[in-house]
Order: sequence, then C-alpha cells, then structure tokens
Amino acid sequence: QVQVEESGGGLVQPGGSLRLSCTASGFTLNYYAVGWFRQAPGKEREEVSCISSVGGSANYTDSVKGRFTISKDNAKNTVYLQMNSLKPEDTAVYLCAADARAACTVERGLVGNMNYWGKGTLVTVSS
Repeated sequence: QVQVEESGGGLVQPGGSLRLSCTASGFTLNYYAVGWFRQAPGKEREEVSCISSVGGSANYTDSVKGRFTISKDNAKNTVYLQMNSLKPEDTAVYLCAADARAACTVERGLVGNMNYWGKGTLVTVSS
C-alpha cells in the first residue's frame, strides 16, 4: 500500500520544540519531492516547507524561517520537520505530501501537484 503517515504532533508550550515525521510506505521517499503543509481552524491550507527529491534543496515560508528545519533520512524513508521556538500561531494540523513529478525549488517552493497525502498530525502551541 502506497501511503505517507505523519507523526510527532502534540501539545507544547510557546518557545518549545517538536519534531514531526513523515514516513512513506510502498515507495522510496528519496525520489519524491516532499512538502509539509498546515491548516489552522478557519484558515486555508498553507505550504510550510519542502525538500527536493535530490540534492536536498529546501524552501520555507517566511513565518517559519530560522525556526523550522526540514530534513530527510533515506535509510528510514522519512522526512522530518524540526520545529523550534514555537508560537501559538503555529497551531494547526500539519500534513505531509509527496510526489515524484513535483519539484521543490529554493525560490518558489513546491511546483506541481502532490498526489500522496497523509492524514495529518495536530500541533497545539499553548500555555
């Protein structure tokens, strides 16, 4: 079965950290562009970060630059999103998506449609 699954969400205080994982099954994630998205209540889904299939080029939305880091572990078929200095406005359901035909560019982020989506993991930043 081809799928991606997120994990690592939870409740954290402002200023805290979490590491989200996006693990693929049924395909090799290294050959796919991978993106992290988030959707807060009442808001549209936004792209947070992406990483390219080769070379490891990454992109971040302005609101998370300097706080979030995307990385991949090919041996574990997993892409991570390390989130530091979390703020209440980071509260959202975080989803990962992957596609072999999409690309992640440093300048523009993800280009192309994402076909494989996880169900999401909830991150709540609150004191």
